[in-house]
Amino acid sequence: MIELIVAFTVLLILSTLAVPLARSKLRVDRERELRYALKEIRTAIDKYKDNCDAGYFGQTKLGTNCYPETLEILVTGMKLNTADGKKLKFLRRIPRDPFTGKMEWGMRSDQDDPKSTGWGSQNLFDVYSKTEEKAPDGTKYAEW
Repeated sequence: MIELIVAFTVLLILSTLAVPLARSKLRVDRERELRYALKEIRTAIDKYKDNCDAGYFGQTKLGTNCYPETLEILVTGMKLNTADGKKLKFLRRIPRDPFTGKMEWGMRSDQDDPKSTGWGSQNLFDVYSKTEEKAPDGTKYAEW
């Protein structure tokens, strides 16, 4: 009976130590996914801007400053200013935010304040996570 109590006690101590490690591993995985998703979207925005500045899309809408109007444009693509009218796509799909679990991102235009959480809807200059969680260093994931 004593051996059984000791064995269960040891098992309880080991399982108590494993839970924080599992939570830490899950957070690190989500952080890595967030970094990757942000990099993927921001790279697509930059490629769109470069192609627009080069004149591949023809006339641009006033106030957009050659940035995409929405995230969906990066997925659906833009028609090139050529005779065949091919579309140039920048994302296969909108990445999922690992912290909210949704494909919704906070957006900023180039006219918005860098710390604002509201989108002016003029263009899509940057994206951020809508989560209120903080990283271990104290910074909000929305500021990444």
